[in-house]
Amino acid sequence: MGLKFKRIMLKVSGEALSGSKGQGIDQDILSDISDKIKAAWEMGTQIGIVVGGGNFWRGRSSTGMDRTTADHMGMLATVINSLALQDALECRGVPTRVQTALEMPRVAETYIRRRAVRHLEKKRVVIFACGTGNPYFSTDTAAVLRAAEIDAEVILLAKNVDAVYDSDPKLNPNAIRFDKITYMDVLQKQLGVMDSTATSLCMDNNIPLLVFSIKQPENILKVLNGENVGTFVAREV
Repeated sequence: MGLKFKRIMLKVSGEALSGSKGQGIDQDILSDISDKIKAAWEMGTQIGIVVGGGNFWRGRSSTGMDRTTADHMGMLATVINSLALQDALECRGVPTRVQTALEMPRVAETYIRRRAVRHLEKKRVVIFACGTGNPYFSTDTAAVLRAAEIDAEVILLAKNVDAVYDSDPKLNPNAIRFDKITYMDVLQKQLGVMDSTATSLCMDNNIPLLVFSIKQPENILKVLNGENVGTFVAREV
């Protein structure tokens, strides 16, 4: 069976990387997802990754601080996660590049779209750090923006929940699970899959989204093989 998607954007939330610890990086989760990324890479998939920073800092949750300053701190948190993931992948023999939206050339490359695409064509995994490089925009929005720029065929959203529900399944045991749903329904029902800016950007650019649990990173491989997992979100379903 051929690959369903040749080029993907994987969005990993910072909170998901912390696992049950709640903060920092859970090495077991980092190792597990790195193993699955390597397996996807070995299948010939071109992989872009955006990592959040919520396991270290959440700008929008800060109080008594200038929002722009808080968001810049959050961007730096994504660099920590990106370097950790790069190290884990390269320890597994996967060539990886980190590109940052804020210039820090002694740490990583500055984001240049053409260079990012060339890395992908050369079978290198590219990790995009610092979000969009602008305050007031989430890393979810950054994932959609970079996906559009590199012509990714799908966004894989690795979260702490295994799908999209009509309410929080941790609080409501009767929460209804969706196998498929449109972006418009996500916005109208305020389901919180991503923030509204990211969701609208996905819808406007007609980029499909697959929501799955980071606790089951093997779903990355199942998606590439055409299996149905998690929740599929698109303009029309």
